[in-house]
Amino acid sequence: MASYYYLVSSLPTLSSDGEMPMTYGEFLKCCQGNVSEETYRLLESLTPASTEGPLLKDWAAAYGSLMGELNQQRSLALGKTYGRDFDKDGMNSKVIAAVLAAKNPLEAEQILLDHEFELLDTLVGLHMFDEQVLFGYALKLKLLERKNCFEKEKGKAEFGRLFRSIQERVYSL
Repeated sequence: MASYYYLVSSLPTLSSDGEMPMTYGEFLKCCQGNVSEETYRLLESLTPASTEGPLLKDWAAAYGSLMGELNQQRSLALGKTYGRDFDKDGMNSKVIAAVLAAKNPLEAEQILLDHEFELLDTLVGLHMFDEQVLFGYALKLKLLERKNCFEKEKGKAEFGRLFRSIQERVYSL
């Protein structure tokens, strides 16, 4: 197994409530020439749903359980049944309940992101300078990329537009 002392130690710290210190493309440039071709290929095609590579099977199971809980609780809130099986986890149930009770979608996303970072930290464990850490870092960066897609002002404007549209329909009845 390769060791990545310099590469891992040169990467900026990631925080679920912080900004992206680099883009995923910049991360890939750091990795190019410092990892095997196979590892680079896996990193290049990485998504939060990936299952191929170090750490990713365990992450996929944890992420699948989290998303299963989210879908089940959303279905129940809508009065529908959720027919898919998934591994139930008490912590996921609490986190998803908090997500669904959040004041706004941005707060809900932050709660979910905080939990996903904690899951990744648990899965990486005591690994320090190997592919487990590298893939955990890459997944965190991908999750932060998703967070960057949310623009508070655009979201507020769209919410206001949708709310006004609903009000107009209600008033026209």
